[in-house]
Amino acid sequence: MQHLATQITNPGDQMFRPAGQTVWAGHGEAGELGLAWDWVLIGRGVVAMADPMAIVSNLRLLGESGQALDSIASARHFNDIVHGLPWQRAVAQTLEAGLLQ
Repeated sequence: MQHLATQITNPGDQMFRPAGQTVWAGHGEAGELGLAWDWVLIGRGVVAMADPMAIVSNLRLLGESGQALDSIASARHFNDIVHGLPWQRAVAQTLEAGLLQ
């Protein structure tokens, strides 16, 4: 998967930390696929998923017997995918660029 875009929706202030969304896409056997999720800066140079249960995707995951997995069962698999991506680096680069402007 490749990084498409990262947005800073809240640049942060004294009350709230910087936060935003990041979007990733790739090509699978059935066509184009995408994942997006919210992130928040939790410390100097450290970003985390705002809600690991709220990953948005056009992927429909199937169980062993071919049934579509529900959102809770899918979340574990989506999180495995996300944790394999260099997304924190992409978000950090966007934050650095946005804060320097």
